[in-house]
Amino acid sequence: MEIKKGVWPVMITPFKEDMSIDYDGVLKIIEWYDKLGVNGIFAVCQSSEMFNLDAKERFELAKFVIDNTPKHIQVVASGHVAENPEDQVREAQAVIDAGVGAYVFISNQFAKEGESEDAAKKSIEYLLDHIEADSFGVYECPYPYKRVLSPELLKWCADTGRFTFLKDTCCELSMLKEKCEAVKGTNLKIFNANGATLLESLRLGCAGYSGVMANFHPDLYVWLVDNYEKEPERAEELMDFIGAASTIECQVYPVNAKYHMQLEGVPITTKSRKQDDALLTSSKRLEIEQYRRVVNRFREYFFK
Repeated sequence: MEIKKGVWPVMITPFKEDMSIDYDGVLKIIEWYDKLGVNGIFAVCQSSEMFNLDAKERFELAKFVIDNTPKHIQVVASGHVAENPEDQVREAQAVIDAGVGAYVFISNQFAKEGESEDAAKKSIEYLLDHIEADSFGVYECPYPYKRVLSPELLKWCADTGRFTFLKDTCCELSMLKEKCEAVKGTNLKIFNANGATLLESLRLGCAGYSGVMANFHPDLYVWLVDNYEKEPERAEELMDFIGAASTIECQVYPVNAKYHMQLEGVPITTKSRKQDDALLTSSKRLEIEQYRRVVNRFREYFFK
């Protein structure tokens, strides 16, 4: 699959009061993403609380998102958390057979912390040899530890012709530049997860944004990706705002994103298996309410 440039939210998972997955809520989140113009959805990722879902839940959630997302929005999905290579192959193949656009590997599952890139490369080769698919991605997930792919290993992945998506979390423009240069002319597109460096990374060759803040105001990111070349001065102004606004992710995420979606009219709870939603205290909820009002005032100013 040729991956579209643009904005790819890392989809959160809504839960019912009994902590089961709220699939009606999943539908409402997809509708909200669609209304705000996203190009793709990254399902069953860390924001989805994939480490707190069992294998059956990860598969069913991925399949539900694949089956219920409008065709003009692409879907990639992960769930690559099994330690056993045979389990990794079996679980990946099931999601691929369900029709995902690209199956996304978690980079820290390629090798243990402290092991070399050669070890990671051998794991990638094993997975490619045993999984039937033409489109894969990589997510430099920070949990349980962060493994950032070097430009050299990324180029090797791109040159296989089977990697199309990277969610990059290096947050360093110098490395992003090297990575963009390494995959230039290939089908692999790099999506920056960091808000503060987004505009400059687009100029360097990144294909878009796939990060936490697309669960708060994806429409602002969509405008930036679509218009940064045509309207550079306004893009700089918007970048200053969304870069500063991205600090809200340091609050109680993903509970705060769920509360923000409630304020946006998305009927979901704030329940989370990763975080106790009681940690979103009344003062933190007030911060989110104030934050949303500021974002809406900026929308009115910027899009007038």
